[in-house]
Amino acid sequence: MSDEIRTARSIKPVWQAVVALSLLVCYAAFSSAVGAAGVERRAITIWSDGTRMAADLWLPAGSGDGVKRPAILLTHGWGGERSHLNNTYAPKFANAGFVVLAFDYRGWADSDSRLVIIGDQPRPDENGEVTVRARAIREVVDPHDQVRDITSALDYLAGEPGVDVDRIGIWGTSYSGGHVIVVGARDKRVAAIVSQVGYQGVGWTPERRRFADQRATDKARGVIDPIPQGIDVVPNLRGTPDLAKMADYRPIDSAQDVRVPTLVIDVTGEDLFDRMKNGHAVYEILQNNVQAEYRTFPGKHYGIYNQHYPAASSLALDWFRRYLMQQ
Repeated sequence: MSDEIRTARSIKPVWQAVVALSLLVCYAAFSSAVGAAGVERRAITIWSDGTRMAADLWLPAGSGDGVKRPAILLTHGWGGERSHLNNTYAPKFANAGFVVLAFDYRGWADSDSRLVIIGDQPRPDENGEVTVRARAIREVVDPHDQVRDITSALDYLAGEPGVDVDRIGIWGTSYSGGHVIVVGARDKRVAAIVSQVGYQGVGWTPERRRFADQRATDKARGVIDPIPQGIDVVPNLRGTPDLAKMADYRPIDSAQDVRVPTLVIDVTGEDLFDRMKNGHAVYEILQNNVQAEYRTFPGKHYGIYNQHYPAASSLALDWFRRYLMQQ
């Protein structure tokens, strides 16, 4: 398998060893209805850095009785959509008594686009308003923006009247399996973490790093769009990776600051990156400071979403029950 970069617009499939795929796109093929008698699903809006994100809040049976309940924030991977979470994890976790939140990152699925002004920005009028032409930015993979969106979703969840802010868990998979380590290390509202087949930022070669640095220079000098779209595409994946923003993103470096119980789930035949240098390496750091477990399933990356979905989702649910449900 070669690490050579093919062109400025297309990177060989080995890039898949550098970034975790959004695995959730396969959910529709295997998702099954989960019994959710009494569970309420409510469409909501979350604002993240001024952009509207579409989301769904799942309320367990009995909500509205004045009792504060534990909550779980679901975060999907590279190009995943909340619709897939709504067909799998969300109803399952809500049926177990958790308030659950699933959302779409900015520029993805039902969430609004980010906007970049075309041409010169006019002077604001007396009300501070301007009229501009703008380009809608869609389906860009920027880990720093995604972490900000996850934090905005936590902000919303913390304001929900029926949520116990001391019992919020966060679940992430593939690319967001790294995000939850970063957010869990920074945000004191996170009380438990599940990181599933997570890419933790380990695997960049010097050649890829040099290419990403060039992309940063190209952006700064206006050679490419400030928020790139349609370049450096990854075969078989939706979206544009913002390589300049990915180059310095290493969730593993945040692991030493995590102070809450964390479950790491991997597959033994991980085919997109080296699990020993990513998920397992994070676990080895975590176990020195927190209650941590490392569990594996046989097979490759996508197996966690089909044949292993029932067992893996139940493993995550049991973890949240153990650390978020009152004894």
